[in-house]
Amino acid sequence: MINDPLVKTLLTNVVEDESNLPIVEALNDGIETDEQIAEKTGIKLNIVRKILYKLYDMGLASYKRSKDPETQWFTYSWKFEKDEVINRIIKDSENYLKMLNDELEREENNMFFVCPQGHVRLDFDEASDYEFLCPACGEELSFQDNEKIIDQIKEDIKMVESNFNSFTSKNKK
Repeated sequence: MINDPLVKTLLTNVVEDESNLPIVEALNDGIETDEQIAEKTGIKLNIVRKILYKLYDMGLASYKRSKDPETQWFTYSWKFEKDEVINRIIKDSENYLKMLNDELEREENNMFFVCPQGHVRLDFDEASDYEFLCPACGEELSFQDNEKIIDQIKEDIKMVESNFNSFTSKNKK
């Protein structure tokens, strides 16, 4: 599961650096304590704990605390929450697709004007409010053909839908 591109992207964003992914892999393999994870991965214990708490804060890991009767020290047993990872990816993908579709609709239903100096890009209503002059430099705005932008958004939607469908078919509950 961790090697899936969507899962890897999500987890890399959480753990800040791909070099910290072995922490998640060890947790996914059933290693429970932070000390065991640090020992297996060779990553410093304080970094392992930091990553585990980040995963916990996002709901992607959970823990149980137990007290050693002899030493009176607490031990934390961690668990990777696969279902939460799946739910998070589904939710994030749906939100991203909605944003892309909203952006596509805006691009398809508007005319855009740009400053020749690159200061602004305004839709027709905004451009007319400024009398088709750049609010930053006063240059006359020129019409922008946004067909390439529309095509790119459509390609992005296809890619996200393809990745999402592949992910959901592999991870059906």
